[in-house]
Amino acid sequence: MPERTESESRKLLRRLRDTLAEPGAGQERLDRITHLIADSMRSEVCSIYLFRDDETLELCATEGLNPESVHKTRMRLGEGLVGRVAKMSSPINTANAPAEKGFRYMPETGEEIFSSFLGVPIQRLGEKLGVLVVQSKEARAFSDDEVYALEVVAMVVAEMTELGAFVGEGEALSALHQQPVMFRGGTGQEGAAEGHVWLHEPRVVITNPVADDPAVELERLKQAVDTLRISVDAMLTMTDGQDTEQSQVLEAYRMFANSRGWMRRMEEDIAAGLSAEAAVEKEQSAARARLETVPDPYLRDRLHDLDDLSNRLLRILTGQGADTGAEMPADPILVARNIGPAELLDYGRRLKGIVLEEGAVGSHAAIVARALAIPLVIHAERIITEALNGDPILVDGDQGIVHLRPEETVAAAFRDKIAMQAQAQTRYASLRDKPATAKCGTTIALQMNAGLMADLPSLAGSGAEGVGLFRTELQFLIRNHVPKRAELANIYSGVLDAAKGKRVVFRTLDIGSDKVLPYMKRVEEPNPAMGWRAIRVALDKPGIMRMQLQALLRASGGRPLAVMFPFITEFEEFRTARQMLKDEVERERRLGHILPDALEVGAMLETPSLAYAPKEFFEMADFVSVGGNDLKQFFFAADRENETVRRRYDMLNASFLHFLCQIIERCAETRTPLSFCGEDAGRPIEALTLAAIGFRTLSMRPASIGPVKHLIRRVDLKELRKVIEAECKAGVTNIRAGVVNWLSKQDI
Repeated sequence: MPERTESESRKLLRRLRDTLAEPGAGQERLDRITHLIADSMRSEVCSIYLFRDDETLELCATEGLNPESVHKTRMRLGEGLVGRVAKMSSPINTANAPAEKGFRYMPETGEEIFSSFLGVPIQRLGEKLGVLVVQSKEARAFSDDEVYALEVVAMVVAEMTELGAFVGEGEALSALHQQPVMFRGGTGQEGAAEGHVWLHEPRVVITNPVADDPAVELERLKQAVDTLRISVDAMLTMTDGQDTEQSQVLEAYRMFANSRGWMRRMEEDIAAGLSAEAAVEKEQSAARARLETVPDPYLRDRLHDLDDLSNRLLRILTGQGADTGAEMPADPILVARNIGPAELLDYGRRLKGIVLEEGAVGSHAAIVARALAIPLVIHAERIITEALNGDPILVDGDQGIVHLRPEETVAAAFRDKIAMQAQAQTRYASLRDKPATAKCGTTIALQMNAGLMADLPSLAGSGAEGVGLFRTELQFLIRNHVPKRAELANIYSGVLDAAKGKRVVFRTLDIGSDKVLPYMKRVEEPNPAMGWRAIRVALDKPGIMRMQLQALLRASGGRPLAVMFPFITEFEEFRTARQMLKDEVERERRLGHILPDALEVGAMLETPSLAYAPKEFFEMADFVSVGGNDLKQFFFAADRENETVRRRYDMLNASFLHFLCQIIERCAETRTPLSFCGEDAGRPIEALTLAAIGFRTLSMRPASIGPVKHLIRRVDLKELRKVIEAECKAGVTNIRAGVVNWLSKQDI
């Protein structure tokens, strides 16, 4: 880059910084910026378009176009050259704009006399804020140096927009961190909560995007990168060279940290007038824009690596650690891109709610959130960029909706919803010690799902008759090493103590798919949900399984013990696993240890194949539990982690209910106790239907027991069974409407 261009860039940035430092309303500042850029770049036109909403750009300021068109000219994302720049997140530079593909003529602007066009995106860390445009009458393509200079200016404009420098008097400037914003995501855990934002990893705020002395900034960058490289090398040393996923990620970090191309681009940004931290962020934003369009999942994963590395470098440069000194609010709603189970457990029950940009319904975070009964919304895209510590926020886990900085009318309606839920819980509490007996005299056993000691106090409070599923994998997931047998025995013994004689069903280690142990080498699989997981891992790697079975036997201390093997797909898997347990019983007997006074060995039926197992399987199993989440996934061939398809399929589909009835009949034939465990067991309409078709035990999250019991006690299950049979006989594909209509006729 020629020296003249570098000095001109720095001069422009200093003028821009001075302009932004002057007092004035938002519109006045925008007008100054467009005038300054047009003057500095010797072009007749400079315009700033900002997003009014996710799909609409609005002309917010201009030098050279008709001033009457400001706040009136709008276009859709992808429409016209400006819309194309925004959609592609890349510059368009043309000497003959009207001849360019996609050109849209806007007569109200008076731009028809300008031939050349240069537009660059205004963006910050992947968030599209708008487009910066310069135009001139002369038919010429702008030089590479001019394109680069405008990109640098756009980066500073984006940073100042993020800092609220353009807060004006109601103009349509969308990215201002002051307006109410609603995010639609997915439900990770039901419930509603009101509170204030607590960022798990607060965003680094850059207050000095423009620097006066490039030499000083280059030295700051060099020292920070050296510090970063040393820290990455130290982390790699700590892994002892093991070929783990962690070391692979760190190797990727080291590759980026030592990349000459990355360093060279940041040095060029500093030479153009940016501060060291602004240069880092500019390259981070550019990389995000490039990689977000890449379909290859491996390359997209590298985006996260680069993000994390850039954030580490920014924290070194700014001194802004994860602990910013901000005080956690009394009613914290945790906002994060993603979070591990151990980190979430560190927060514990202090949190009122959780909002994640990523996550999944079966993720570790979702499991812990359910255990702690904390409302969770997943896939709330862009919320990290928008939210600031202390922002008021509403989390609707039932609908998967988040309201950030809500208007008072929205907040008032939300508080009414929370109050109604609280009143309902009070009503349900009065049923705690009463059985779930329907009007026809049929009693349904309602049990709870658990996975942490923190769950167990809910056993008495919810009115659950026992623990139908205790997920043992959480004790493995929240550690950085394999837990010792004695540790597990103490935990399992504590669970039985807390249950106070009520039955607890311990599901053996269910890992793989979305649940990967931190210390276990990840197996790359095209479809992990149908791959090496659960009982398949246990039978291939029996060491951990035997250790866990020994811990369970010792924890029983002479008390009854129920053990359930997950993801059994064929009889032989169950027979082998059951024999492993029997072998451990004999081993414990030889060692003189106290054995359970009763031992039940069961299986989870989570795949259609097991429903057609030989009769001998049902005779051998002491009990069977239908794992509804996975069974529905495999029955409909709809990935339950895929928000696009998972909601298309309903448990009340007549075909699925018919299949469940077949399972009920097979278990009845051999008098094998049967239960249903999963999300649907905790939804009142679904639970009622399951009870009506023949399930006599349901296992669900503790908060669902009250609503389910309340509904069961108000209906005649035999009458509902007739309604369901009539609907199916009539060829209805989904009986939900029929059940709801019947309930309404019962005045329920």
